[in-house]
Amino acid sequence: MRRVMLLTLALALAPLPAVAHKVIMGVFPSGDRIEGEVGFTGGKAPVGLTIEVFDPAGTKLGETETDAEGFFVFTPTQPVEHLFRTDLGAGHVAETTMSAADVSTIIARSGADAAAATPGAEATIAWTESAQAASAAPETAPPASSASGIACSPPQVTVAAVTPGEIDAIAKAVRDEMRPLRREISAYKEKNDLQTILGGIGYIVGLFGLGFYLAARRKLKATG
Repeated sequence: MRRVMLLTLALALAPLPAVAHKVIMGVFPSGDRIEGEVGFTGGKAPVGLTIEVFDPAGTKLGETETDAEGFFVFTPTQPVEHLFRTDLGAGHVAETTMSAADVSTIIARSGADAAAATPGAEATIAWTESAQAASAAPETAPPASSASGIACSPPQVTVAAVTPGEIDAIAKAVRDEMRPLRREISAYKEKNDLQTILGGIGYIVGLFGLGFYLAARRKLKATG
């Protein structure tokens, strides 16, 4: 009976090394590109890993590589579903997809950014409250006079101009700040999955132990 219990424990614990080294891979929109990450649940990020990109028919659309932190970027040109695949060796193959709708949105964004980058084009951000206050003032109102009798000029409306390059720089800074948060969320999800698996294994082993205990009691009663 002890041998049976040991065999059960060995079979239950055998998959644990594979679970502990589970591969994390995900992609998300990043401006006019697709950004993604790949790595192991333990936090190790492969550097220079080749990421292949395919369409739903299996045609290769291109490839990219991971950086020092395990992140990669890819610029889509076709509004179809994108499949990202990589081989980390030792039987670890990771795949993830981005829907055609999300890819189409990224391509449309890329076209809009290209149009905004033409000479003479710029994005402007106005201080709304100042503009509304200026427009609300009556046009025929006489200029206010100070105590010295000198007329005061009306308040000026402040308008700040932001170029497309500055907008891209701000967006990149925000994405860079979000990278660690995305990785922490992925690791948290994987950790919870591992705890759930361990809990399930413990429950199964407990049931086996209870069954062996009841069987032993019956055997003792029968021999007594």
